[in-house]
Amino acid sequence: MDTESLVETLEAAGLSPYQSAAYVALLDLGTASATDVADASGVPAPRIYDVLRTLEELEYIETYEEGSLRARAHSPSIVLDDLRGRANRLEAAAEEVEDRWEQPELEAGGASIVTRFRTVIERAESFIEEATHQILLSTTTANLGRLAPALRAATERGVSVRVSVHTGDGEAVPDPEQFEGLCLEARHRPLPAPFVALADRRQASFAHHPDSYDRYGVLVNDRTHTYVFYWYFLTCLWEPWETVYDAAGEGLPREYLDVRHLVRYLRRVDWEHEPVRIRVDGHDTVTGDPCTVEGTVVDVRVPFADEANSGFELAGQVTVDVDVEGDRVSVGGWGAIVEDVEGTRLTLLDGPTA
Repeated sequence: MDTESLVETLEAAGLSPYQSAAYVALLDLGTASATDVADASGVPAPRIYDVLRTLEELEYIETYEEGSLRARAHSPSIVLDDLRGRANRLEAAAEEVEDRWEQPELEAGGASIVTRFRTVIERAESFIEEATHQILLSTTTANLGRLAPALRAATERGVSVRVSVHTGDGEAVPDPEQFEGLCLEARHRPLPAPFVALADRRQASFAHHPDSYDRYGVLVNDRTHTYVFYWYFLTCLWEPWETVYDAAGEGLPREYLDVRHLVRYLRRVDWEHEPVRIRVDGHDTVTGDPCTVEGTVVDVRVPFADEANSGFELAGQVTVDVDVEGDRVSVGGWGAIVEDVEGTRLTLLDGPTA
């Protein structure tokens, strides 16, 4: 770096133009009188004394009297520490600017459009780390590997995790062993798909698949908008595809993703003559408070004909009534309003084999 560039860099680091020029001149001179420093640096003679005193206060140099005011540069260790500290702060500031630009704060009810997939997956990771009851994820095998630690930690703290892995042409079917301890259930879609991460029925992180014409991401912190992504996940990324991993196997208890899936089970068995006992974790629709109810199914109310059994007909109001120690409690799905409880986790405890 030539002298001019060094002077400009020191100015960028916080020294004034005169201070930068005088310090660089003194580095070259070693020890010199104030007059010689002024001549070598181009600092006006009336200003050189103030400039040298300021550099001394910054511990860049020291001055002493020897017939006239003289100066010499300190060991550069102090200067180097100062410059490196400034560099670190600038680097940290650059990273913070990037983070704030890429990850706008999502207020309740908010949504943001972002342009980089890195932002989408980083926000998805934070959603997963903060989730308390449910995570739904559509991802590639590679991105699943990145999110695996957060998913494993969520599963260990009792969060219900389901993963849909999509693969392209020539990619192998995911190995079931890679999902152990990672989720309750995993399915495989042998087609490209968007990245979708849903957490606690409120937060969504979405990005088109890499080959899509549209390249942008959406971040949501809102139950209503997340509900739309949920139905997309359910109908396109989950329902049609083969299960490759099921932590529950064939035994009980068995947890259902949605009240509609529980109803699908109930329609296959003789629940009216063989008691079906369930536990529902969810929210009281009046107060919004978390609640848990446990009891026996006493009624199923659906707005379609009895022969409909594929699951896609389960639109509109779907309600399961449960006898809880003599009280009748109605349970609905996501967004339940008329029922007593919005069920977020529905667990079959005992009942006939489907």
